[in-house]
Amino acid sequence: MAGETASGRPPLRLRVPLGARGPLGLLVDPLTWRAVPYLLLSMFWGVTWFVILLTGLALSFATVAIWVGLPLLVFTMLVWRGGAMLERRLLRLAFGVTIRDPYQPMAGGGVLARLRRLFADPATYKDLGYLFLLLPLGLVESLATFTLGVVSGVLITQPILVLFGVPTRVSERLLIDTLPEALPWVPAGLALLCVTLYVVRGMAWIHGMLAGALLGAGDEARVRHLQASRARGVDAAEAERRRIERDLHDGAQQRLLAVVLDLGRAQAKFDTEPDEARGLLAQAHAGTKAAIAELRDLARGIYPAILTDRGLDAALSALAARAPVRVTVSVDIADRPPAAVESIAYFIVAESLANIAKHSMATEASVWVGRQEQRVVVEVRDNGVGGAGARPGGGLAGLADRAATIDGTLTVESPPGGPTLVRAALPCEW
Repeated sequence: MAGETASGRPPLRLRVPLGARGPLGLLVDPLTWRAVPYLLLSMFWGVTWFVILLTGLALSFATVAIWVGLPLLVFTMLVWRGGAMLERRLLRLAFGVTIRDPYQPMAGGGVLARLRRLFADPATYKDLGYLFLLLPLGLVESLATFTLGVVSGVLITQPILVLFGVPTRVSERLLIDTLPEALPWVPAGLALLCVTLYVVRGMAWIHGMLAGALLGAGDEARVRHLQASRARGVDAAEAERRRIERDLHDGAQQRLLAVVLDLGRAQAKFDTEPDEARGLLAQAHAGTKAAIAELRDLARGIYPAILTDRGLDAALSALAARAPVRVTVSVDIADRPPAAVESIAYFIVAESLANIAKHSMATEASVWVGRQEQRVVVEVRDNGVGGAGARPGGGLAGLADRAATIDGTLTVESPPGGPTLVRAALPCEW
């Protein structure tokens, strides 16, 4: 599914290994068994990257005097950045940790400008440190996982091994070759299996936290992101102010000016031409009602009164009732979020429904608002033709900028042919 994501910093998500569910919960948790293959193979993964990086860096620095080393060094850097990108995807599959690529944009400028950004990006060297760290980390993880898994498995299956005539020698004096000797080792194996489960999840958690620190966005990247978000928010607010001024000047102000002129003409003709004066008064009355309607719509566009008085559920239901297609609304939030979050969520739905009416050719849509951890999530779906996106200068891009002012994200998934999903995640302190 094609997707377009507006700027925003997602949180590092990693499930804590020592939960309240106990060993049985860890045993049936798929995340435990997803972590085991990675931990078993991490030693070989670490050795592979150690050899690649050591060879590439050694050849690059050895031949730098004859200029061959410079392109080789650039190639090596690109290789290890690609390896770090692959590692982020593997960590998501194995440990459930989501780490976005933290690199500075490489597009724009010539070759020298791109190389300068490559060498100046701190994330490049943090990737290198992580890949070198994989070797000692992988040795511990692979040996611990393999040893504990094999020993606990052998102890648990002792009765089966004895029945098949496979004795187990524990020491010089201790040989397990009868069923009465094998049965007491089963509880020990089960206890060791419990320890193994906690060790596996503990190593996964530690590895994920180290990866988040080295492969994720550092403080400098976060500062750049926040600065860009605030700048986009200021631009969006300025554009909104200009729109309001333009609407007031071109709409309500012109209507009120026409009302004043009609009233002046009616006053001049009141004594001499009363019928024409009454027509002018009726025209002024209609113009006043139109101006009031425009001002009401403008006020609703700034901040709808129903949102303040009755909250998101009622405000979004009112939007859905005015939509030209059938829209179902579900708001699964017990407590009201802050006003800024409510306002952004409202306008995301309003803009999405407006786009559905204008461009999507959809016959039905749905709106869902719920809570996921410390975020308010807004999802708007439709069965239209697709092809939507948060393009620069567009309405969805403006909403993405508005969401970015509170460090939120807006994602648009709209492949050609549909369906379309607009999803926003807005941080919220409950």
